[in-house]
Amino acid sequence: MKCPFCQHEDTQVLDTRVSEEGDSIRRRRRCVKCDKRFTTYERIELSMPIIVKKNGSRTEYASAKLRGSLMLALRKRPVSAEAIDGAVASIEEKLLTSGQREVDTGHVGELVMQELKRLDKIAYIRFASVYKNFEDLAEFQEAIAEVGHERKPRK
Repeated sequence: MKCPFCQHEDTQVLDTRVSEEGDSIRRRRRCVKCDKRFTTYERIELSMPIIVKKNGSRTEYASAKLRGSLMLALRKRPVSAEAIDGAVASIEEKLLTSGQREVDTGHVGELVMQELKRLDKIAYIRFASVYKNFEDLAEFQEAIAEVGHERKPRK
């Protein structure tokens, strides 16, 4: 670690502590050359994969776009904000743990459909109709039948 005062490359760690939240490490250091002290912090840096669009262009992952798609499908549906936050977190976790540097929009769309199917069947059908580009009534009926078979019988 370079000293911020004299730019010397040799420093000693005097004290190491984990933050209260447990998400960073604070190190107190001393420069061997100028004897000045300074503090450094280590934090985990997670980077989301780059999203590859259907036309081949690449864009940075945007959590707001994902949330917007979910909100649009769930508009006027009885799903709590906490459930939506959980769905976004679940999708982001799957993207991070995939270990891939690039992910195509089709994969993200499939992850969204999985979460919507779990959250709300109507929202799933809404999203699927646009995502899969339904062109006739038969495709709607197939999608409805698909989620209808998963329904639990009423007592």
